Amino acid sequence: MTDADAFCTAEAAGAIKAIDKHSVHQICSGQVILSLATAVKELVENSIDAGASSVEIKLKDFGAELVEVSDNGRGVEEENFEGLTLKHHTSKLRDFSDLTHVETFGFRGEALSSLCALSDVTVVTCHEMTQVGSRLVFDHGGHLTRRCPHPRQQGTTVSLQQLFRTLPVRHREFQRNIKKEYSKMIHVLQAYCIISTGVRITCSNQVGQGRRSTVLATSGGSSMRDNIGAVFGPKQLQTLLPIQQQPPVEAVMEEFSLGASDLPSDLFTISGFISRGDHGVGRSSTDRQFYFINKRPCDPAKVSKVVNEVYHTYNRHQYPFVSLNITVASECVDVNVTPDKRQVFLQQEKLLLAIVKTSLLSMFETGVNKLSINTLTTLNTTQLTRASRNSETCEDSFPLRSPDMEPERRPASWKPAVGLAALKAAFSLQQPPGKSDSREPKSGPTQKKMELFLTSSEPVKHTPHKLSSLSVFRYEGISESDTERSERSSTNSVPERDGELESSDGAPEKHHIKSKHSQSVDLICSVVEPSEQEPSQIFLQSNLSPNAKKLKSSGARLDAPVTFQKKTVMLDFCLKDLSGRMQKVQQRQKAGADGQKFRRFRAKINPAENQNAEEELKKEISKDMFKEMEIIGQFNLGFIITKLNSDLFMIDQHATDEKYNFEMLQQHTVLQGQRLIQPQNLHLTAVSETVLIENLEIFQKNGFDFQIDEDAPPMERVKLVSLPTSKNWTFGPSDIEELIFMLSDSPGVMCRPSRVQQMFASRACRKSVMVGTALTSSEMKKLVTHMGQMEQPWNCPHGRPTMRHLANLDLLPQD
Repeated sequence: MTDADAFCTAEAAGAIKAIDKHSVHQICSGQVILSLATAVKELVENSIDAGASSVEIKLKDFGAELVEVSDNGRGVEEENFEGLTLKHHTSKLRDFSDLTHVETFGFRGEALSSLCALSDVTVVTCHEMTQVGSRLVFDHGGHLTRRCPHPRQQGTTVSLQQLFRTLPVRHREFQRNIKKEYSKMIHVLQAYCIISTGVRITCSNQVGQGRRSTVLATSGGSSMRDNIGAVFGPKQLQTLLPIQQQPPVEAVMEEFSLGASDLPSDLFTISGFISRGDHGVGRSSTDRQFYFINKRPCDPAKVSKVVNEVYHTYNRHQYPFVSLNITVASECVDVNVTPDKRQVFLQQEKLLLAIVKTSLLSMFETGVNKLSINTLTTLNTTQLTRASRNSETCEDSFPLRSPDMEPERRPASWKPAVGLAALKAAFSLQQPPGKSDSREPKSGPTQKKMELFLTSSEPVKHTPHKLSSLSVFRYEGISESDTERSERSSTNSVPERDGELESSDGAPEKHHIKSKHSQSVDLICSVVEPSEQEPSQIFLQSNLSPNAKKLKSSGARLDAPVTFQKKTVMLDFCLKDLSGRMQKVQQRQKAGADGQKFRRFRAKINPAENQNAEEELKKEISKDMFKEMEIIGQFNLGFIITKLNSDLFMIDQHATDEKYNFEMLQQHTVLQGQRLIQPQNLHLTAVSETVLIENLEIFQKNGFDFQIDEDAPPMERVKLVSLPTSKNWTFGPSDIEELIFMLSDSPGVMCRPSRVQQMFASRACRKSVMVGTALTSSEMKKLVTHMGQMEQPWNCPHGRPTMRHLANLDLLPQD
């Protein structure tokens, strides 16, 4: 091959050409349908757009084998069979301008076409104007390959077999994580169940040749509240508050940098429900938060952040249940942002955030400010009356007055209500300072006034016309230097009153207080060289402002010398010794040039660097290395010093033994259950019931036993018959819900509720080697070897570090 031929070949290989249509179809389809949740979502949206009042989703093997969605909608007309699954064929749009008025879930004509490219699609449909239905089979390109009559009532059924079969890598990953995909799909489907009023939605799953079990069902309720009760049960409804919209207040408007003049007043309308702010009412995660814009499920990240931030001010350890629908004009929202349409763009989004924050704050503050009547009944009526009278005259209490009413404008008939100061005084064991009731004898120590804490505790010595430097700086806006602070500490302060300074004869001298924008005095520091006979002195000179000059002319002494005694310290120094040390360093560097050139462990033994230390240990220490560690000895009867190659490690004997005992309890302990007198109905959701039934063995190891009735309706199939008990530890339904939540993410993995882990941690701590116990070499070796048998040996159950790197012997001076 000549050079010219090679050049032509390379040029041809790099030529820009169009991708074939089949490859384009597969590439784009893989970006539209991302998961099982996306596939089911598209089919359910098509059914709701078709006017269905009943939608049924049937899964086989959690959706890995078959996904089937049936509805009783209008069906597909015969003339639309060919274009039903072709790319970008739709009845919703004619040109781009129609996007601003779209009110249906689907509109781009991508879903069915993409599903054809990723699976085997079959459609059975019967239009409302026809007598017999049709069965349609499509190829991966979306073209109709077979059509035959098929009996069916009005509506459409779409079947997907072997989803993602045409993408081998994604198909294997999909099969491996099918239960996680299934859980995410159920969460997405719950949103449509909540918002679709008047639509009955059911979802069922069949594993292998077993029975088909219902995992989700609604009854077509006429309101969002009815649907929430159908999905999550009546217990969830008892914890919810209806969201009441309020116009944004001025403080919130300023927070979001909004002006009140140019904002529309009726752009957004919000409605829905949220959990009460009481502790214990919320949830441990955000698994029950649903947001809608014009009844379209979406993920508005900023709205979600505001909702959770407000809720955390009242319940900081939990997350709320949220079902929030935002109604806005269709031309003010863009839903065509991402393929799954979960991300949206909104006009005046800051206004929406302000409305949401103000509305939630108003709701929660109303609930927080309610005072139980039982509390007030314990108060004596005489105490309340006296406290109310004292609160009007006491200097330390707030004045009681009605809103927007000045004292001089009060009508003669106005009487103050019992306020905060009155309640405090009523609960107090002594009278408030100041004015006291003459009918009551004074008892107990009197409370100090605020002024007593601001002045010196020792008697003040008044010097004629002498002001402390603090007073000058306070009234003249001069910034304090370190020298002046030391001067102030050795100078007696002068008692101050509001805007006044006392002179030696007790008469107040009034001085004007400058604002915070006053110009500061320029300080010039001059240092006088000390002589051997007299101590060093540092004087401060200043360019004084007019008010400061008035103080100076009145005899006030502004500059006071700071004195200190000169101290001479002899420093031993030997040039020959320094030269010898440098030669040793150079020799070590030359000898170790071929040795270790970097430090593997850099984290210090400091709580602030615990994370870095653990990361280094995980990276550098494997499980097999613990067997190779050499035992050096025991330090302070609490730590084991070990050596691995040239590295020294310190191991906490108690924390290490505690973690080993904890993990052994976690793995092998089977909690004993105590049977209940009568089975207890748990009212779990259908999804939670399915997770529980599939992981019964894990629940039994945790001491829970259940009675399963698969023929019962959802939320009534599982009843609790046995609870774990262990000495003083008792467990209940909340621990069951926590286990279900953990098993939803990691099905089949042995796990324990947090309270069981606390119990095991307490037991492991008590049975472990204590600090102060002397250990033999074999006992220390046993503890170190146990570290190699643990999954996470770096911390004890209570968070205490088990191991830290001490030093590398190669890097230490070899003197």
